[in-house]
Amino acid sequence: MNERRAIGFGLSAVLLWSTVATAFKLTLAEFTPIQMLTIASIVSAIALLAICFFQGKLDQLSTTFTSNPWYYLLLGLINPLAYYLILFKAYDLLPASQAQAINYSWAITLTLMAAVFLGQKIRGKDWIACGFSYFGVIVIATKGDILGLNFDSPLGVALALLSTLLWAGYWILNAKNKADPVIGVLLGFLVAIPFAIGLSLYEGESWHQISVKGWLAVTYVGLFEMGVTFVLWLSALKLTQNTARISNLIFASPFISLMLLATIIGEEIHPTTLVGLILIITGLVIQQVKWGKKKTSATQAEE
Repeated sequence: MNERRAIGFGLSAVLLWSTVATAFKLTLAEFTPIQMLTIASIVSAIALLAICFFQGKLDQLSTTFTSNPWYYLLLGLINPLAYYLILFKAYDLLPASQAQAINYSWAITLTLMAAVFLGQKIRGKDWIACGFSYFGVIVIATKGDILGLNFDSPLGVALALLSTLLWAGYWILNAKNKADPVIGVLLGFLVAIPFAIGLSLYEGESWHQISVKGWLAVTYVGLFEMGVTFVLWLSALKLTQNTARISNLIFASPFISLMLLATIIGEEIHPTTLVGLILIITGLVIQQVKWGKKKTSATQAEE
């Protein structure tokens, strides 16, 4: 029963994450990246506060923050503030299919950063995975003109890659955090919101021209990219007896996302984007494959 619920939660999270690239583009048609970050963060914080209330965790908020305030301040400035602001700007400059695919290489970035900052060993297959994934990024960014290295938006590509560094850095900082993960994410939003409001006021863009469709889109982003979906994913991992089975569901997300981008907003998916995405996913799969009889037996024992 728990395994069935875990798969249900996992599939729900993957399907919701598959829609966010489309939601990003719809939202950015009316909001600036800073405005989008501000409203989506507020929506996420409200949703996570409600979840914590129903789970009886609200009393952990103040004690968790005061136990290490500078640490949670740093986490909040990295994610959601810097990470999503840079990611939204990348989506603003690039086709959503390109920005999403490049951002998907964050797991490879995490491997490299973990070696530098946590002293973890990089295995041979990790280097092979890096080669596949970053070659895929180049294929996507240049639309196949690999030798010419002509980028439609060099800044957009740089920001998409920078977002992977920030996301990986955030999880490295979180590696030894023993606090409840939902509380930790909620604290990040509560820290970021005042800064986001300040940046949006400094930007000085008008809010009057935003339609109902725009407000619904940004609310959707806040709920299902930055809020509730994270809790669904955590619940799936907590319930399952086979973490790998749940984790592998995420590989379907970018391909579903490309279909939604093409059908809902009519974005033209360049063939090289699909090729590059397959290369990135190949790298991620290589990184996860367990070689040798000993590891295979261990995997079967876990199952």
